[in-house]
Amino acid sequence: MSYQVLARKYRPQKFSEVIGQEHVTRTLKNAIAQGRTAHGYIFSGHRGIGKTTVARILAMALNCRSSDKPVEEPCGVCESCTEIRAGNSVDVLEIDAATNRGIDEIRELREGARYRPARDRFKIVILDEAHQITDAAFNALLKTLEEPPDHMVFMLATTQPEDIPQTIRSRCQHFSFRAVRFEEIMNQLRDLSARENIPADEDALAMLAEAGDGSMRDALSILDQAIASCDGRLTAESIRQLVGAAPSGAMEEVMKAVSEGSSDEVLRQVDRLISEGQNPTHFARQMVRFIRNTVVAKIAGGDSSLLQISGDERQRVARIAELFSEEDLARHLQIILRTHAELGYRQEQRFHLELGLLKMAHAQRLLPIEQLLSEVNSSAGNSPHSAAKPSMVPDARKAEAATPSRSNFVSPFAADSARKGGAKPQLSAETIASGARMASVGTSASPIVMGAAVAEERREAIHEVLKPAEKLAAVTTIAPVQILAPNPAEDSATSEQLRAAILAALSEAGQRMLVSMLESGEWTLEGNELVIKVAASAAVIDMSLSTDARKIAVANASSLLGRTVKLKVVSGDVSRIAPPTIVTANENGRSRAEQDPVVRKMKEKFGAEIRTIIDYRTNK
Repeated sequence: MSYQVLARKYRPQKFSEVIGQEHVTRTLKNAIAQGRTAHGYIFSGHRGIGKTTVARILAMALNCRSSDKPVEEPCGVCESCTEIRAGNSVDVLEIDAATNRGIDEIRELREGARYRPARDRFKIVILDEAHQITDAAFNALLKTLEEPPDHMVFMLATTQPEDIPQTIRSRCQHFSFRAVRFEEIMNQLRDLSARENIPADEDALAMLAEAGDGSMRDALSILDQAIASCDGRLTAESIRQLVGAAPSGAMEEVMKAVSEGSSDEVLRQVDRLISEGQNPTHFARQMVRFIRNTVVAKIAGGDSSLLQISGDERQRVARIAELFSEEDLARHLQIILRTHAELGYRQEQRFHLELGLLKMAHAQRLLPIEQLLSEVNSSAGNSPHSAAKPSMVPDARKAEAATPSRSNFVSPFAADSARKGGAKPQLSAETIASGARMASVGTSASPIVMGAAVAEERREAIHEVLKPAEKLAAVTTIAPVQILAPNPAEDSATSEQLRAAILAALSEAGQRMLVSMLESGEWTLEGNELVIKVAASAAVIDMSLSTDARKIAVANASSLLGRTVKLKVVSGDVSRIAPPTIVTANENGRSRAEQDPVVRKMKEKFGAEIRTIIDYRTNK
């Protein structure tokens, strides 16, 4: 007699022998005991987890001759049970729907369904891979499946239930099979290796169970290969060579090199693996699993039940988890997942694998935006002649703990929450001056320079500068650049403050054309109406003064005066108003700006340069 593979030799013959599908077997046994069996079933799920096996067991239970009615567990010895198990029963038809998928085969099935079974209680049709049936064939089967004869039972097994029409699914009882758990596969492999008198290491069985990927049949198929290839004992190394897995500590070494930011070591590890015949796609898939397990070990601990790996592998992921933070591991998992997805359709797979691992190594050099901004602002209290050390270096993470913290540093998240909640973050005079100085620095480098914290301090600094003069005693004046001619309005102080506040707000909002038009106009406050007389025509005013710009101007004016103010912009003769004089910053002012610690830090980190020094306040 020829050899029978383990997946067929130890195929379950009773509901109690099915592994990992208790929710299905319990329901079917209860339905048989209560006499509530259906005329149509759909068994769906992953490959190799027992769909067709359960269909056969159900057929045996319905037609078992050990009793005059269906039984919960088939006897397995009567003629009906033995014939169904051998696949030659006259009344149980097992059809490969991938081959017999057309409308002609379904018509023959409908014709045969009219006749009663030759010997058993039920005529049972098992359609394997039922999703392969064409739409026309499903439509032909629809009426028969909805109202079949009393002696007919249909069972459809599929791995893709979404491809079965909803009209078919609504007429059947749908059972969704689950992937077999890692521990259950391990126990089954341990039991079968003992039955076959094959000694096996626990790590070898764990590797077989992991290679099965939730499929009992896949794990048994690999076990068959392992028994044939080993020299009498199953070891982890022999299984690793059989399934083509990377060496035991290869992934641990790669992650150690990533933690150290050692790009050359990463490339050497990849070269060694490729030279040994490792497939880049398969190795990337192993790295995905390894980093996922490391994330779980970091979050839930090395002894968590979420880790479905061997004991040695638990120790490895626990050691690697200590080298990274949770955020770093999540970033690395995202990078390797994208790399694994790209390898499927790339030509030079090795190069893309190396690129993905190098990205992980370079990601270790990144610093949080909060720390970077904290370092920039912490230099404000230092001497202007002190040398600044760049932060973007490989050992920046190690120096992170030694970075001095500032008591007056406002986190961008806290500042944003305070601003939205109506309360403004408390900024010291030094921070206000630093924010005002930052507003004068132009840079074309990273958007980090204009990040949340810098923009917040900048807005707060401008807001503080525009307050009455008595609140600005602590602010350092850099160099005045704009001197406005005196306004002959009745309330000149209030008009000047309104002019400065509104022009600053509009300039920050990007309304530069409108600012250039309004700054040369005549500003008067008549009761609750702010009138601005400009030399432009009415058409130019309508084009420049948008709804958003009007809202910004009204909001700033109302906030400064403490009452509702209306805005009116009209055209008229403004020749009597002296044009504003632009005074270029003198050399002394530029020199003091260049020596400012904040400006020096911004130039060193982001390559910023001083373009213009502006003071938005009026000349007092």
